[in-house]
Amino acid sequence: MHISEGILPASVLIAGGVLSLLGTAIGLKRLTPETIPRAALLTAAAFVASLIHLPLGPSSVHLVFNGLLGLMLGMAAFPAFLICLFLQAVLFQFGGLTTLGVNTFNLAFAGIVGAWFGKFFFRFGLRGVVVGGFIAGALAIFLAGFLVALELFLAGESFHAVAKLILAAHLPVALVEGVVSAFICLYLQKVRPEIFQ
Repeated sequence: MHISEGILPASVLIAGGVLSLLGTAIGLKRLTPETIPRAALLTAAAFVASLIHLPLGPSSVHLVFNGLLGLMLGMAAFPAFLICLFLQAVLFQFGGLTTLGVNTFNLAFAGIVGAWFGKFFFRFGLRGVVVGGFIAGALAIFLAGFLVALELFLAGESFHAVAKLILAAHLPVALVEGVVSAFICLYLQKVRPEIFQ
């Protein structure tokens, strides 16, 4: 899910940076003293989850939780992922600093869109929460994989095959993330339903 340095054209890097900067500014304005601890905890959870890699063909995959962050933070998912991805780039060389804006946009925007669709089902009781949690988690991963594949496609013909592979590799990840998100949403709805308000 992390795009490395030196792959994307400058136009894509600039667009991703500008969109992430805008999203982060909006997200920071929406943070309140009450929601900052939640944002910090979810940022840490996303950071730790992304360190557990599972092999899948020639690559590896990991949980992202961008759908969950979208559900619980809304636009504040932008600053959360910005911090998470910055630390991953600096500490573990996942992604890079020039691609930080693009990678942040991919995860945060996809998480917010997934949450928007998933939250629709929350009004239908606990079953709706399970369905909505699954949709939010699965759609967020699929959309993020699609954005990565699109950006690699724009990087040139030599990346077209890789773009298709990235998209295909994230289909099973989307299902797993959807199931995990559904269970987490069900649990949180039972113990802290106000977290999704």
